[in-house]
This record gives sequence, structure tokens and C-alpha cells, in this order.
Amino acid sequence: MNPLKVGVVGAGRVGAVLAAALQSAGHEIVAVAGESDASRARIASLLPGVPVEKPTAVARACDLLLLTVPDDMLGNVVKTMVDAGAIRPGQYIAHTSGRHGLAILAPAAAIGAHVMAVHPAMTFSGTSVDLARLSGCVFGLTAASPTDRAFAEALVSDLGGKPMWVPEEMRTLYHAGLAHGANHLVTLVTEAMEILSAAGATDPAGTLRPLLTAALDNALEHGDAALTGPIVRGDAGTVAAHLDDIRANAPQTLGSYVSLARATLDRAVSDGRLVPIRALKIKKLLDAASSEAGTVEAPARKYS
Repeated sequence: MNPLKVGVVGAGRVGAVLAAALQSAGHEIVAVAGESDASRARIASLLPGVPVEKPTAVARACDLLLLTVPDDMLGNVVKTMVDAGAIRPGQYIAHTSGRHGLAILAPAAAIGAHVMAVHPAMTFSGTSVDLARLSGCVFGLTAASPTDRAFAEALVSDLGGKPMWVPEEMRTLYHAGLAHGANHLVTLVTEAMEILSAAGATDPAGTLRPLLTAALDNALEHGDAALTGPIVRGDAGTVAAHLDDIRANAPQTLGSYVSLARATLDRAVSDGRLVPIRALKIKKLLDAASSEAGTVEAPARKYS
């Protein structure tokens, strides 16, 4: 891709890193917008010397405008800049929201701008560490015309990523899959560390790291076939003991343990690895614990 003048509105963890990656690929970052102290610190660290301007000034100065603001702010940001005359026909406008597609950019498209969704399927720290992680990162793309699709793919190539096309009507579902896998994984791992700490582990992260690394690799490679542990084996006594000790020592984790154990149980039954009579024993334990934890019970399932 020929060098572009790039502007970034929203110098958060994603925006600052993508801007730095594009700069390394030979593009000129002409201006960025970021108001918080954290944003200013990222700009100083990752984009030294790049002017910090108001969003409308950033938009007027660039060929490619990257909108890396939170999902709920995106529509208002686009409308405000269009109403101010800061976006022009022929300009490229890309947002990095996973949830949104092209509809949120309709005001810009209506005046002749090229619009696209370019979402990196990655979690960001907002530091230089993220730059290497972009290599091979999948970007969920949505664009309308062949010209816009080609531009989006070239942009991802310059970022070191891989394109994956997501239909407009599937953007939210695509994003839900990523959030369920990554965001909820953080919650799960954090709670597992809390349980281990309650059990006396002095290095819960070090204890979990090799186990979780193996489990993640196996799950990505083999899916449900990677499941191991007491539920798949039908060890109701072990599950009951888990629940008792979690109640006593880490009650804040009981709800998620029960919910995920129930989902694991259903999957083990569906693929035939757990006989119904053992599944029913475990289900009764989880139902009782679910009421105690204040979680919502799943619809009744027959194990027969």
C-alpha cells in the first residue's frame, strides 16, 4: 500500500498501538486525538512527536481516519465529525469496533467516504509489547465495495495481520465469540488463582500456567475431545467435595464454577463420554449449588 496520511481518534490501547504499527510500515501519522492522561502517556511513548489535536482537526488532516473509540461513543463521534464538515468524499474511514459494522458509519458513507470495519482479534496492553503480537493477528473485516475490500486487506497486511471477512449482520455474534473466549477467560483464570490462593498456593499463576497452556492448546486443536477432569469421568463425589470447599473458602467463585460445570456436563453427555445415570448425580449437585449461589438455572435437561 502507498504511504498514507493517517489520523487516529481515540488514543486508547488499540489506537495508539495500531498507529505505531502503521508508522513502522511507512505511513505518516499526522495527528491523534486523546484527552485522558493515559492516552497522552501512550502517545508520548508510542508516537513521540505526533501532534495531539481535536478530533475534527485530526479528521481534516488525514487520508485514512482510524476511529478507535469505545463502541457506545462511535456513532456520536461519526455524526459529530460529519456535521462539522471534517469528513470529506473519497476519504477512508475505518473503525476498530468488533460489534459494529458499516451501519454505524452511514453518515460518513452518505457523503462519499469509503467506510470499513477493521477489528483486531487481540487483547491489548497499550504498550510496545503489543506490536509483536500483531504479527499473524486476525482482523475481522467488513466492507462493501471491491475497492474498499482491497484497501482493508492491504491495511491489515501492513499491520502484519490476517484478514477474516465478517458479514454485516454477523458482527455482533463474531464479537460475542471473541468476548466469551477472551474476556471470560480472564475472569475464569483469576477466579482459579483465587481458589488456589485460598488453598495455600504461594504462586497460583505459576501453578496454573503449564496446565492452562496445555489445556488451551488441546482445546483449540481438539475441541470437546480435550475435556478431562471429574465431570467427564462422572466423579460426583469429587464434584461434591469441590462445591463444599469452594463454599467454605472461595464463595465468590461458586457461581461461575457451577455455571461452567453445568456447561461441561452438557457437552460431556452430548458427545457420549458420560453415561446418563452419572450425569444425573452431578446435575443434582449443581442444581442445589446453583440455588445457593444465586445463579439462574439452565432449562431442565433429561439425562436418559
